[in-house]
Amino acid sequence: MTYVVTEPCIGTKDRSCVEVCPVDCFYNHADPQLNDKVGKPAPKEGDVGMLVIHPDECIHCGACEPECPVEAIFEDDDVPEQMTDFTALNAKITEGFSDEELDKNRVTAK
Repeated sequence: MTYVVTEPCIGTKDRSCVEVCPVDCFYNHADPQLNDKVGKPAPKEGDVGMLVIHPDECIHCGACEPECPVEAIFEDDDVPEQMTDFTALNAKITEGFSDEELDKNRVTAK
């Protein structure tokens, strides 16, 4: 089991979830095509795309879920049906990163 970041994060990228994550398993996915796909322009340049959770690093503590102000984070078994493609997207993005890309795109509270 893991947690998944879904569509409401696109163009928002509020980092409240990152602040409480004990294992720093959040990554930046700055893909403007995501914003275009859902029709949500980023309010600031740095907010293009979304945050994703690396499923192999998430310890399933649940600290992030209640902190998300746009309710974009779900347990993988509880992702709403219309957003289930985000489960695979979170995994595909992070598992496709090289070690260098993981270091570059990791989002931490520090």
